[in-house]
Amino acid sequence: MGNRLSKIYTRTGDDGTTGLGDGQRVAKDHERVEAYGAVDELNSSIGVLLAYPSLPAAVSSCLTEIQHELFDLGGELCIPGSRAIKAPQVERLEQELDEFNQPLPPLKDFILPGGGPMAAACHVARTTARRAERRVWTLITMETSSPTPPENVNSEAARYLNRLSDLLFVIARVLARHEHGSEVLWRHDRKR
Repeated sequence: MGNRLSKIYTRTGDDGTTGLGDGQRVAKDHERVEAYGAVDELNSSIGVLLAYPSLPAAVSSCLTEIQHELFDLGGELCIPGSRAIKAPQVERLEQELDEFNQPLPPLKDFILPGGGPMAAACHVARTTARRAERRVWTLITMETSSPTPPENVNSEAARYLNRLSDLLFVIARVLARHEHGSEVLWRHDRKR
């Protein structure tokens, strides 16, 4: 194992910069910091969901593995040029998505985020995954349009986050049924 943190504060960020994994200092609002920060928020949102004691075992197992991969992804984004997320991980998310989705009824209407505390927490994680994906795409776009050679941000990272947000949507549907038996449908024909 690497260095242990014995002192949590360093004061090195008091000037508005932070250190990347390769040692370079960048502004705290740099696109790379925004990307791995959003991934960290996503991981924390999933942690909230995992804290529910009545979370189904299959969901808990799936999300625990995802937390580990998100930690790897945060490290990848923190170290320019590194790669931690690969195509097989994206494919595994697709398989899990298909397995969770198979018993669900087809969607005919949009659903509202909610359906119970666990389902609502899963929707928060889903929207956080979408934001993390947008931040990674911002970083990819910035890197490829930069006058200096791009650091080749791993496009598998963006694919992973895209599939993860889809998986979290399906898991929210599963959890809504687990908690209350149904979802809240958006009523497009209501009086406004």
